[in-house]
Amino acid sequence: MKQQRSSWVLYTIIATIAITIAVQVYWNYKNYQVNKQQFINQVQISLDNAVEAYYVAIAKNDRMMFITMDTSTNTDDIESIKRLKNASFDSIFLKIEHRMKTDSNTVIIENSQPRFPSNIQNDSLLTATHSYKKYAVPQLLRKKDSIRMLQEISSLYISITEDSLDFKKLKTFLDIEFDRKQIAVPYHLKQYVNSAVVNEISNTKLPSRFLKTNAKSAYLKPGETLELHYANISKTVWKRSLFGILLSTLLSLAIISSLVYLLRVIRQQKQLAEIKNDLISNITHEFKTPITTISTALEAIQHFDALKDPEKAQKYLDISDKQLKKLHLMVEKLLETATLDSENLMLKKETIDIVNFTQNITEKQQALTTEKTIEFRSNIESQLLDLDPFHFENAITNLIDNALKYGGSEIKVNVKKTVKSIEITVADNGDSIDKSQREKIFDKFYRIPKGNTHDVKGFGIGLYYTKKIIEKHNGTIQLVSDTTLTIFKITLLG
Repeated sequence: MKQQRSSWVLYTIIATIAITIAVQVYWNYKNYQVNKQQFINQVQISLDNAVEAYYVAIAKNDRMMFITMDTSTNTDDIESIKRLKNASFDSIFLKIEHRMKTDSNTVIIENSQPRFPSNIQNDSLLTATHSYKKYAVPQLLRKKDSIRMLQEISSLYISITEDSLDFKKLKTFLDIEFDRKQIAVPYHLKQYVNSAVVNEISNTKLPSRFLKTNAKSAYLKPGETLELHYANISKTVWKRSLFGILLSTLLSLAIISSLVYLLRVIRQQKQLAEIKNDLISNITHEFKTPITTISTALEAIQHFDALKDPEKAQKYLDISDKQLKKLHLMVEKLLETATLDSENLMLKKETIDIVNFTQNITEKQQALTTEKTIEFRSNIESQLLDLDPFHFENAITNLIDNALKYGGSEIKVNVKKTVKSIEITVADNGDSIDKSQREKIFDKFYRIPKGNTHDVKGFGIGLYYTKKIIEKHNGTIQLVSDTTLTIFKITLLG
């Protein structure tokens, strides 16, 4: 049941991470599309504004005004027309302002169809103006209240311009609009008249793939088209989307990190629960054996007269004393383990010869077993180090004891001096430790899982204790990878 629940938690976390990533990718994609469309709209607006600004600038230089419809009565206006007799123009644009006296509304009537002769001679412009007025008036007469409107015309505006556009000037206005909207793209501008290219200009060479748009200005003549080609908008669009992308990425990382951390905590709690159960089982087994032995010995003493058989009584007492010392040692190990992570454990260092010290430990361990051989080697005769003899002996003893419990029949202890350090290795020819367990064997209370079996005694604190003691001596310990041997190597600064 617990395994199934853990699997569901894992699947839920994975699904949540996948959904989070998918939502953020979709959101960024839609945000990119919105920014892309906004950019395209801004290019269109910039082009239209540039064309409008271009024609406004031209109108300021080429506009003439006629006060009232009877141009012959205003000599100043006629003289201003005569001054254009040597000018050459291609087209004329008429703008009539009509202001109603009743409500002060302004009605503007525009027409650009009539044309002047290409060369204006003497008073020909005046004649053309009258003929042009004759053209415009019938258009007014067809409208409702045309008589009253005609009587109330307040001004006539005539804009005389050339057919061809000044592309350099138009490009200047377009660049100004692009700079104002922070648009930096390569572009190519073309003018079409009846589908034929009559003018073009660009700020740089365009790539093979590009976007295009047409100017929507009302100032363009029938059959005339301004087409803008532009490319490389992705860089600009991505730059505008950068804040959203960063925010989305940070949010996704925060969610994913939290879920991964949660999954890690769940796994750690699961491992701790397994270690706790294993530790309780091992402690129960380890404590139960000496307690049972002591109980049996005391029960035996009770069933016979100890004064009549003092030798037998002493034998039972020795057994009880040995088991009590064993219990005391196990309790001390547990208490020492509790102080290893704090600064409460103070080392009492002495200057000792590490070669003789390690050799003596090896000989003591060999004396305790006859089934396995422990061999000692060293490439130096003597080396003095500052060590805590009690704790360091326990550390080396734990490694040898670990080899006796789990290793093969041959154990080798070696002391080796290198250029900068002293190396102590304990190797056995038993089964190598699985790769998945190598990172965990130095953890507190960790034992390689073997199910609910107790063929090997221990609490899983031996290697943890050894690692902490070596680290407090400013050294390191590691499990060296080997296919045929299990090797623990201690490195101390020489």
